[in-house]
Amino acid sequence: MQVSVETTSQIERRVTVQIPAGEVDQAVSERLRDTAQRVRLNGFRQGRVPMAVVKQRYGRDVRNEVVGELMRQNYVKAIAEQSLNPAGYPDIEPTVNEAGKDLEFVATLEIYPEIELASIEGAEIARPVAEVTDADIDQMIETLRKQNTGWEPVEREAADGDQVKIDFRGYLGDEPFEGGEAEGHELVIGSNSFIPGFEEQLVGAKAGDEKTLKVTFPEDYQAEHLAGQEATFEVKIHQVNAQQLPEVDAEFIQRFGVEEGDLDKFRSEVRNNMQREIKQAVDNRVKQQVLEALQKANDVPVPASLIEQETDTLKRQAAQQFSLGDDFDVSQLPDELFADQAKSRVQVGLLLAKVIEAHELEASDDEIKAKVEELAQQYQQPEEVIEYYLKDEQMKNQVKSAVLEEKAVDTLLAQARVKDIAMSYEQALQAAQQQQGGEEDAENAGDTSSQQA
Repeated sequence: MQVSVETTSQIERRVTVQIPAGEVDQAVSERLRDTAQRVRLNGFRQGRVPMAVVKQRYGRDVRNEVVGELMRQNYVKAIAEQSLNPAGYPDIEPTVNEAGKDLEFVATLEIYPEIELASIEGAEIARPVAEVTDADIDQMIETLRKQNTGWEPVEREAADGDQVKIDFRGYLGDEPFEGGEAEGHELVIGSNSFIPGFEEQLVGAKAGDEKTLKVTFPEDYQAEHLAGQEATFEVKIHQVNAQQLPEVDAEFIQRFGVEEGDLDKFRSEVRNNMQREIKQAVDNRVKQQVLEALQKANDVPVPASLIEQETDTLKRQAAQQFSLGDDFDVSQLPDELFADQAKSRVQVGLLLAKVIEAHELEASDDEIKAKVEELAQQYQQPEEVIEYYLKDEQMKNQVKSAVLEEKAVDTLLAQARVKDIAMSYEQALQAAQQQQGGEEDAENAGDTSSQQA
């Protein structure tokens, strides 16, 4: 076998392989002899078909089959001999394929980029510094009360924040439109769950009232035949309900796993949860800035095959997120919607893998266990979660990837200039939410980095 490699781009190689004619012809002859022993042809006993007849009937197919196998086998040998690290599958085409001549084929493939890491020294990282105050805890408990609210009928006019039970029917002109009616619908005024202007016109209504509401559908409304249209709704109000917030008593506290119903212990649990949440939010915000600095300093090329794979993954995640069903054909989703995000995720994964390799980072069993214990604190039965993670090898490997990624980010963070910025609890959470998209990229990039490390 003779091999030559041509560099056609930073990450593309054109590998030409020649296989001696004798090797090919011998393999074809052996396959034909084997075929002659197995085939059944009218007028001949099995195993007694003349070779000339076998060649005439099966020669072309047998040669194609043998050549295909030899190309695959010798491609593997060639890339190992040339120390090439392919990303995805090659495009293999025979260029000389004739009996009595050396077989020649060309394999065009992408390889993983060779990365020489540039430091992110000098990059400025803004790190939020936030504490959970008693006022934050009070606000969180108030939020929990609202999430567990009840409703009680009242004999008065509806106000903002009340719930009204209504029947309604919508009209475009004098004609009712499809999907514009309901009976017994429970609507919270001020929830902004209806068309702009609808809920506001119910303020002041009482049980038994009938009202005519005029609204205009938004120009970007999802139903195109309604977008921008003026509509009339005939509405009957059956009931007005006022919000009844639960008291913060033992019964309320026990709903959140504090069996004793003790207020001080409940506030302590709320504080711990909020501190975990703010730590995660701050860590994610810092991580995203670090990874952006890493990409800016290292604009490495990304193999198209890896982008295609990641694009397919993003499509499947989108289909799952929007409950499109297991049988939904994700190829219907346009690649261009996901291509930029896919490229960024793959690039981050490749760079993190290089950071892990360059700094010889490892995740010990104790570190993996500590991370599992940290993750388990989010659940009511942390002991069961810990046991599940540590017994399942796939879940354990995912945690290992997370530990390695955190170490890589910490290593990079040490190269940057970190500026602490004092923020409130709410401000820090909002800042993290603004970077939620990039944060998901960073979290998912760990899969690629762990595979390459």
